[in-house]
Amino acid sequence: MKKTTNKKNSKNYQKPRGGRSGARMNHPARNQKSAPKPAKLAKAAKPKKQSRPDSDHTQVIQWYPGHMTKTKRRIEKDLKLVDAVAEIIDARIPISSRNPDIAHLTSGKPRIVLLNKCDMADKRATDQWVTALSKENVRAIPVDCKSGRGVDRFVPVLTDLLSDRIESYKAKGMVNPTMRVMIVGIPNVGKSTFINRISKKTKATAADRPGVTRGNQWFTVSKGFEMLDTPGVLWPKFDDQKVGEHLAFTGAIKSEVMDTELLAVRLIDLLKELKTPEFAERYQLTEEELSLPSFEVLEKIARHRGMLISGGEADTERAAYTLLDEFRAAKLGRITLEKA
Repeated sequence: MKKTTNKKNSKNYQKPRGGRSGARMNHPARNQKSAPKPAKLAKAAKPKKQSRPDSDHTQVIQWYPGHMTKTKRRIEKDLKLVDAVAEIIDARIPISSRNPDIAHLTSGKPRIVLLNKCDMADKRATDQWVTALSKENVRAIPVDCKSGRGVDRFVPVLTDLLSDRIESYKAKGMVNPTMRVMIVGIPNVGKSTFINRISKKTKATAADRPGVTRGNQWFTVSKGFEMLDTPGVLWPKFDDQKVGEHLAFTGAIKSEVMDTELLAVRLIDLLKELKTPEFAERYQLTEEELSLPSFEVLEKIARHRGMLISGGEADTERAAYTLLDEFRAAKLGRITLEKA
């Protein structure tokens, strides 16, 4: 990574936390700057700078902390306690936010997929995903757990999905049988927010960062329905590195395990491809500036926002944090990164 002088003097600068992490990086974005000063090698040597095309911005991201292995085992054990499974995914990245391990583990149970954060995603793309998921024999509901949009459809859809099982219990003499549904999903996808909304209580811990929910918890949804909350769980290896990038863009992977500037450059690559008008408008980028290599675009964003350090150099690290935060808050428009 390029060494920047006096970066600590930058306003609001925050040094990234963490030391050892699950991330490995191979990214040349900043190699394009003219006459860079050679960086001193630390104990854990960083890759040497090489001249590569601006389009090569893949960051290898792996993230699988130990508690997720424990969560997976707990899900396997508790499946026998529930009648159905509701998986919450991010409507902006419906492919990357679906854990393939969960699909395998829960294949024998009736399933509902909730496309959360639909208010941040492109509506047309979300409608296409609902159609695509229905072809997989999965009930899909677009929801926004923070505002409550679409959440009221959950119980009616669940009742219809389990109607045969409910009638079977009643035929055996069970009056008003209680149906149980397991809530699963990756970290930071909105499980706790959904539970608080649907149960009309604030018992489930919710936060805008991954890894908050640690233990399994039961909640009453309505008369005759209970939910089992589970901690978010990722999978051990991203076969397609775009999956890791998309999860990092939306905040499903902790920032400590990646290079934030390189991640921001890759996001700029995608925003340029999507030609999102809000992106150029928000950062006052001209057509000429948008045509520049993506790291230079990040520098332009820093300068347009007055993010400078000693000597008038652009504070690209601060600009990277800003870009990612504003993308995650949908301030760059309603964007779906994955099409059905």
